[in-house]
Amino acid sequence: MEQFERIRRDHRDGGLSIRALAARHGVHRRTVRQALADAVPPPRKVPQRVAPVLGPHAETVRGWLTEDLDAPRKQRHTARRVWQRLVEEEGAVVAESSVRVLVRRLRVEVGLDRRQVMVPQTHAPGREAEVDFGEFTAVIAGEPVRLWMFVLRLSHSGRAVHIAYANQAQESFLDGHVRAFAALGGVPTGMIRYDNLKPAVIRVLLGRQRWENERFVALRSHYGFDSFYCTPGLDGAHEKGGVEGEIGRFRRRHLTPVPHVGSLAALNEALAGADARDDARRIGARAETVGAAAAREAAVLAPLPAEPFDPAQSLSCRVDAKARICVRQSYYSVPARLAGRRVTARLGAAMVRVLADGAVVAEHTRSLHKGTQDLVLDHYLEVLARKPGALAGATALATARAGGAFTAEHQAFWDAARRALGDAAGTRALIGVLLLHRSVPAGAVEAGMAAARRIARFDAEVVAVEARRAAGDRTPAAAVPLPSSAAPAADLPRATPSLTGYDALLGEVSA
Repeated sequence: MEQFERIRRDHRDGGLSIRALAARHGVHRRTVRQALADAVPPPRKVPQRVAPVLGPHAETVRGWLTEDLDAPRKQRHTARRVWQRLVEEEGAVVAESSVRVLVRRLRVEVGLDRRQVMVPQTHAPGREAEVDFGEFTAVIAGEPVRLWMFVLRLSHSGRAVHIAYANQAQESFLDGHVRAFAALGGVPTGMIRYDNLKPAVIRVLLGRQRWENERFVALRSHYGFDSFYCTPGLDGAHEKGGVEGEIGRFRRRHLTPVPHVGSLAALNEALAGADARDDARRIGARAETVGAAAAREAAVLAPLPAEPFDPAQSLSCRVDAKARICVRQSYYSVPARLAGRRVTARLGAAMVRVLADGAVVAEHTRSLHKGTQDLVLDHYLEVLARKPGALAGATALATARAGGAFTAEHQAFWDAARRALGDAAGTRALIGVLLLHRSVPAGAVEAGMAAARRIARFDAEVVAVEARRAAGDRTPAAAVPLPSSAAPAADLPRATPSLTGYDALLGEVSA
């Protein structure tokens, strides 16, 4: 284009002839004539290339690909198989790369390469949402853990809720809905799109029909939304493309580099903070932010039910000889008196609650790993009172030390008690003190142990007295209204009862 401009300028300003212009610009006189005739160069002619080797076989390949239209999808010709047949059956001497180019062109001609055209969709506010799980890795307490992120995304505003779980089990799937609806402050009034996740779909039937899981049907009925299931496989991925893209965006934006946290709960707090920051972003060229669109959409969401849905699953478990139950290949302790009995475990996404005779007897944070043991020292105290020698090597004691429940004050009391009373009696004294934690605050028990060590009295009853003294509330109780039938003397002012004299007596006895 620039060369044509220079030729035309020299002809206009200098009056040079065609021969002189060709000599000055080093081009053929035909090019000069073209430049003088039109300021725009003519389009280049693309030479028609011939295929002396593949040309005779083009119709053969076309026939093979045409037959593939009626063949099973997994038994159709690949470019490599076409090349192999040409070499073996037709005797062609040709490169595989050349065959790939031919097959790519013929696939389009015969209709095997039909690219899907997506139709843009408009989603009304508060009507639709999409749900999916996305996999990611986080370092929890110094150990890399494979996790799954539950994502519920509103189709209109693009606002999404992200929650991390240790698995994709049904309790995580249901719990994700409950927490996401609570975070959004409402429920879509139309449908939520899903792929065919096992927690929701037991079996894929013809067309859009599904055999659904009863627990998911109960959740859907509780919150009052409809479900839409996408076509299985890659063919249906575009039907919920919003959440598919959201998982990748969030993983790149907020989970890169790999997050390091102390617990799964801390990780979910970080994800909630990331969701709040994402309210300020804009999707594409939209004029309003995600947060502004979500605020407008929140007004038309269906209100939450009065009671949240309980996503926990009930399991019947037998307590083994070590006072443990096994739930999803992880072990959790229960009070030792239940050994050999059957109990009910309420398995939630984050907690495991154990019930016996209708009452909760144990609560544990759900383990992130299989084969682990979550043992509470309090569950074994009655057994340890009979077998004090087992305390030193007890797994539950190691767990209590690691979690901070068994403090340095406990250890100091235990050491002093064993020196004064012997191993067995000193350990039983410690166990008696540990039993106090069931009714007295931990800080008061520690104060009681310190006081007992000062007076060298290693008795659980002494620790109990000192602990209750440390935790005592001497604020006068509220006055009780007198009945109308009470005698006049009942209303006379009286001094508040006091145990000061008794406390002084105890001090003299201790001295």
